[in-house]
Amino acid sequence: MTGVDTLLLGHVERGSFSIAREWTDWGAPAVEDDCEIPVSRFDLGMLLELIALIDQLAASSSKKSSTKGA
Repeated sequence: MTGVDTLLLGHVERGSFSIAREWTDWGAPAVEDDCEIPVSRFDLGMLLELIALIDQLAASSSKKSSTKGA
């Protein structure tokens, strides 16, 4: 992300990725004057919950597909 302050997140198994600083609670979000949408901040806890949910759905999906073939 050229010209944008970023936070680099890394995980041993999942790799790494960058998040714009304004999307985290480390920096003030940019607010457009004509925008009436409430400002949100990046929530690591919610991201981890989402990852856990996706993992559960993937595991559930693979179990269903393996029982259909039996």
